Amino acid sequence: MSSQTRKALIKGASAQGIPVVSDSTSCTDGLADLVKKEGGIEIVDALAFISEKVLPVLKVQKKISSLALHPTCSGVQLGLNAAMHEIASAISDEVVIPENWACCGYAGDRGMLHPELTQSATRAEAREITARTFEKYASSNRPCEIGLSDATGQIYVHLLQLLEEASRP
Repeated sequence: MSSQTRKALIKGASAQGIPVVSDSTSCTDGLADLVKKEGGIEIVDALAFISEKVLPVLKVQKKISSLALHPTCSGVQLGLNAAMHEIASAISDEVVIPENWACCGYAGDRGMLHPELTQSATRAEAREITARTFEKYASSNRPCEIGLSDATGQIYVHLLQLLEEASRP
């Protein structure tokens, strides 16, 4: 599968000269690794793209009062936390990144196959999050959102979904 993806990226992105925007932070990391030897292919995480290109011209119509935000391991590795926080701050009056946040342990499908990994990895963060109520809960990677939803009993969604909702006329 990775060789097919690599070939498609090389054929499409390098020929068109356009960036490939990934809306799943761990996939951004993986795609960048997949094509790093190819010249002319730019892999951009959606958080960075939105922060740089869209947010400056987007009108947020309705802010939410509070947002619990879970950074991702890949986001840290790619240096995306500032972009993530900028987007979150544009849509929420209060953005809380738990002091006890850590890798959720979901690791693609590991959390489904071994839920005890995610339960253990999220215990401290879940305790902190469930100590109060937030209007919304977000991350930037679906497996993390599933893991944190399971751990906290709250519904975590992609941060860009909340941005879209906040910018509706």
